[in-house]
Amino acid sequence: MLDLKLEDIDGILVRYNVALEKEMTPDEAAEELYPKDDLIYPVAKAIYEGEEDDVVDALQAAIDAGKKPIDLIDDALMVGMGVVTQLYDDGIIFLPNVMMSADAMLAGIEFCKSQTTEVPEPKGKVVCHVAEGDVHDIGKNIVAALLRANGYEVIDLGRDVPVDEVIAAVEKEKPIMLTGTALMTTTMYAFKEVNDKLLEKGIKLPFACGGGAVNQDFVSQYELGVYGEEAADAPKIADAIVAGTKDITALREEFHKH
Repeated sequence: MLDLKLEDIDGILVRYNVALEKEMTPDEAAEELYPKDDLIYPVAKAIYEGEEDDVVDALQAAIDAGKKPIDLIDDALMVGMGVVTQLYDDGIIFLPNVMMSADAMLAGIEFCKSQTTEVPEPKGKVVCHVAEGDVHDIGKNIVAALLRANGYEVIDLGRDVPVDEVIAAVEKEKPIMLTGTALMTTTMYAFKEVNDKLLEKGIKLPFACGGGAVNQDFVSQYELGVYGEEAADAPKIADAIVAGTKDITALREEFHKH
């Protein structure tokens, strides 16, 4: 049995952030990234902590002080989610933390929408699905939640989605990106069929694929494929597209890691 003292445990829990070049706990690292504005700070902190009620309370205080609800989505909620994303990228926090923050972020967005008649403009539209024959949708649900939390409108087709339904949704919704997840090796080949049918119709858009069964080599075999090693890559790929990087080769150069 391990004989650990309290100070030993504290040491284990400390993360070393190379970017910040000093030892600090996740909370301390977050503190350095929060905005300094007295009204925005509590919103960002509540997002990081994943506390939905605290997010709403902080938003209400900002609205009472004169902030416009619609502006708080970009000026406060997105800023808080940006803190979470940076900490995740630096290896300081992990996916469960990000998901809690994403849920708090979405609660904040819904609250802001309920306080105004203005409609927030999404950054773009993304169609998400699980490969035909595959009923495992946890990965897709995480991808969809992170995309929504980062300001994207998500058309969620669900799990075990027939190829023709995917094509029809892309034709109807005209998204900036399509995502597909697959946990089973027997189902991931549906992605190649989706790719080929899109090209037959003259549709060329980034098709971000991932999941337990999928790897970079497989995704690189079809023309529209962009591999996402982690669910958190989905909003980053979408952000790159919105910023102007729509070329598949350029996206692969940025996001293919192996």
